[in-house]
Amino acid sequence: MPDSGKKHKRWRIPALPAFGKRKKETVGVIGAGAWGTAVAKSLAENGHEVALWALEAETVRSVNERHVNELFLPSVTLPLNIRATGDPLDAASGKDAIVLAVPSPYLLATVKRILIAPNIMEGSSLIIVLTKGFIETPKGPKLIVDTLEDYLPGFYRGNLVYVSGPSHAEEVSRGLVTGLAAASANGRNAIRTRELMQSRSLLVFPSLDVVGVQVCGAVKNVVAIAFGMLDALKAESDEFGDNTESMLLAAGLNEIQAFGQVLGATHPETFTSIAGVGDLDVTCRSVHGRNRRFGRDIVEKDALAPFKDAQDLVARIKLLGYLPEGAPASIFVHRVAMEKKLAMPICNGVYRILNKELSPKDFIEEYLGGLSS
Repeated sequence: MPDSGKKHKRWRIPALPAFGKRKKETVGVIGAGAWGTAVAKSLAENGHEVALWALEAETVRSVNERHVNELFLPSVTLPLNIRATGDPLDAASGKDAIVLAVPSPYLLATVKRILIAPNIMEGSSLIIVLTKGFIETPKGPKLIVDTLEDYLPGFYRGNLVYVSGPSHAEEVSRGLVTGLAAASANGRNAIRTRELMQSRSLLVFPSLDVVGVQVCGAVKNVVAIAFGMLDALKAESDEFGDNTESMLLAAGLNEIQAFGQVLGATHPETFTSIAGVGDLDVTCRSVHGRNRRFGRDIVEKDALAPFKDAQDLVARIKLLGYLPEGAPASIFVHRVAMEKKLAMPICNGVYRILNKELSPKDFIEEYLGGLSS
């Protein structure tokens, strides 16, 4: 094709809506995994002073001395206004905002370590939750926000902000355009979260559907494990293709919506937004997705071999070398679905596979057979 002589211009992101002059705030990010670190980087680039809590001493040294999280987000240079600490109370104390980015199995124990921070005891800090999944409680599995409200001072009931959306840390840390939903029963806190986090590449959309956004963030990880297994089986078989995967994705979205409605989601459009179909799509299809990777590893590497059942898998999940949040979530989704008498064949199938009751191929054939009967 002949050269037209025209130079291609780099696409420029339109200017964001004006929020007035951005206030410089102090933020504690609790959890220095890839996602927590990526959010800390974005907040620091917005001009905020960020304290980042890391469990691993090597991560604290890496961030403070070399300005990179070599363990969880290598090759990404972090701003100088991020300070790492090995003490979660230090990271949380005296902060205008606190961002919780600890994986669900460890979240509650970590939150209990920061409860005595004066700013939390007084309710003066905005608390933003990034963790996806469920938490086991004496009353059974509960959504993240519900559980935290039972432990935090009463000021926080109805005031927590839950943030979720299609947002792989690897892309957010590189400044690739990403959209997030910030859900809170307190609309002003959702707006404040938008003002705190939004940048030219990180777009934040307020929502009032706290339950719906949480359900989308948790259950899509279970569906992504099934998608990963199907993706691996597709390479071994002439029976499955892209059409099959899209059918699974659409059916998975139906299960997420049904589960959300039973638990009290308030806005049907949540499931067709970035929090729902957007996050499900990227989690299932992206090479960065840990849950998709886990599904593939089950088929290709027999990743379940060291474990006797689903509970044993969750108890010793560190053996995998990465944390697919869909594994613990599958147990809770299965339990709630049984209690509510809710038909969720994909999520139930994932649980049965992790519990060593069914093989991935038998599950796919059983599921497709059920659709055709």
